[in-house]
Amino acid sequence: MFAQRQMFFARLAANLRAPAVRQTVQRRFASTPATGTGKNAFVREREAVKQHAAETTELWRKISLYGIPPALALAGYNAYTLYNEHWEHWSHLPPLEERTEYPYQNIRTRNYPWGDGDKTLFWNESVNYHNRDKVT
Repeated sequence: MFAQRQMFFARLAANLRAPAVRQTVQRRFASTPATGTGKNAFVREREAVKQHAAETTELWRKISLYGIPPALALAGYNAYTLYNEHWEHWSHLPPLEERTEYPYQNIRTRNYPWGDGDKTLFWNESVNYHNRDKVT
């Protein structure tokens, strides 16, 4: 039985080495078609992907270099003007010491563990005012 198998595989190998079979097998496993076009669908698709990536990269480079700086400048100018408009109304208000303190403002049940115990952690002297002795 072993000798029969050996003969069978020897004949099969001889047949595969025949020019007609070899040419068919080689053409079948080739990466490019035998007609001479040079590019199969995979190669064309990869080239299209590379071209698209290059175009997209160039687009985002232009946006980053020529679009973002003017947008940041406009946003900064807008923030600056809004900031100035916001603080303009403070010039029309009475000084902090003369403003009315309502009972619900600056409620203290006990002193804070920092500073003099009267000011919160985010206290701002130019905006916040609290007079302990003042009675409403």
